[in-house]
Amino acid sequence: MPWPEPVTLRGEHARLEPLSHDHHAGLVEAVKDGELWKLWYTFVPTPEAMTKEIDRRLGLHKTGSMTPFTVYDADGRIAGMTTYMNVDAANRRVEIGSTWYARRVQRTPLNTQCKLLLLAHAFEGLTASRSSSAPTISINRAGVRSNGWVPSRTVFCAAIRLRRTARCATL
Repeated sequence: MPWPEPVTLRGEHARLEPLSHDHHAGLVEAVKDGELWKLWYTFVPTPEAMTKEIDRRLGLHKTGSMTPFTVYDADGRIAGMTTYMNVDAANRRVEIGSTWYARRVQRTPLNTQCKLLLLAHAFEGLTASRSSSAPTISINRAGVRSNGWVPSRTVFCAAIRLRRTARCATL
């Protein structure tokens, strides 16, 4: 089983489940909300390409380089996808990214909750040290503070790839 193993993460505003083909119809509906594939600044699959994207992410999971999740909102509706990506099991490193959400949940507590769940699992569930690159506003709302210091014996680094990053963050 690739590291990190798939788990379900739950919070008040979001639930993350390991991605499966059973989520296809809900992901197609979510991507249609806002025609997300038309965004010029990121890649989001078209409704017609959703099966291919699920296959791609599950294939990367089999190789050990990604742990993909389907994101559900507080009402239990599928809202999008996110991942632990660029997994480096030997150095116990992951990044959080390849995330997209239906328009109806953008700028809601869902994204903050997802990032907090993923960070908490990375730092606590995966027995990791607390070092990361922290992104913009949603991570700050989750309580992550940048202190600009990276321990010399970092065992695990959870990097979150967004436009702005800090050197190190602590929960």
